[in-house]
Amino acid sequence: QVQLVESGGGLVQAGASLRLSCAASGRTFSNYGMGWFRQAPGKEREFVAAITRSGGSTYYADSVKGRFTISRDNAKNTAYLQMNSLKPEDTAVYYCAADSPGYRLVYRAIEYDYWGQGTQVTVSS
Repeated sequence: QVQLVESGGGLVQAGASLRLSCAASGRTFSNYGMGWFRQAPGKEREFVAAITRSGGSTYYADSVKGRFTISRDNAKNTAYLQMNSLKPEDTAVYYCAADSPGYRLVYRAIEYDYWGQGTQVTVSS
């Protein structure tokens, strides 16, 4: 089992930045690829970003490319999502997820094995 806990969400104005963290425990963090997803009210959960187990490769949804950056620190068992130039349409609950074995970049939610509880991000106009 892998336990994932997100933090760093909040209420910000458009154009601001936030950094989300996803702290992992339970199993060897570096054995898992990591992803971030989000779900806005009344909408389906959507892919945001993914990173391989080594951190060597990343992949982004078109809607966040150039504004968001996914990273990880395997020594700290933590993944991050740096979000810049936030827009009201970025408002959602953000979830991190872990995928084994983590060698590929995974964008489909069904392929992830473990999920956090989510953290709310609200961007006001």
